[in-house]
Amino acid sequence: MYAISLGDDAELRPLEPWHAEEFFAHLERGREFIGRFISFGSHETDVDSARAMLQRYADLRAADTASLHGLWLEGKLVGGVLFLNFSAEKGNCEVGCWLEPAGTGRGLVTRAMRVLLDHAVEQRGMHRIEWVAAAGNEASLNVARRLGMTRDGVHREAHPYRGVRHDLEVWSILAPEWREARTRAVQNDH
Repeated sequence: MYAISLGDDAELRPLEPWHAEEFFAHLERGREFIGRFISFGSHETDVDSARAMLQRYADLRAADTASLHGLWLEGKLVGGVLFLNFSAEKGNCEVGCWLEPAGTGRGLVTRAMRVLLDHAVEQRGMHRIEWVAAAGNEASLNVARRLGMTRDGVHREAHPYRGVRHDLEVWSILAPEWREARTRAVQNDH
């Protein structure tokens, strides 16, 4: 359907039900690492449940409320980015990500997220885009910082996960701020 180059032999592509076997293999490789702060993929224990998850997101995409986008590195699925709580009517959405270890340390999420933010702001008219992450998830919080997001606040001990109540940090960027941050990034590249 589409493949957007992220450089370094990496691509952003739709992640759809027909990718179930590849998606499940990716989850198996990254399950422990991905699951440190989020439960993404933790209930997908075979190809059929992986396909069902991808179908749920395909249905959410059709309803215009969420979508998954895979990150392929050298032809191998290593993670992804997503829209959640997407409301064209309100002009608000949330974005997030996940990666297996082979995809880390390359800036893939930041580069892919720039594509999603551009799409959300310029094509879909989003005004506010949120990023929510566990306070201990420094890699995720660093992406929010690199994107020029502002830390709105902390939901203290709001996320019970694996026997620990994690603080959740809420970061956001508004459409005018994104346009300004994007302009600065382009100027710094030249």
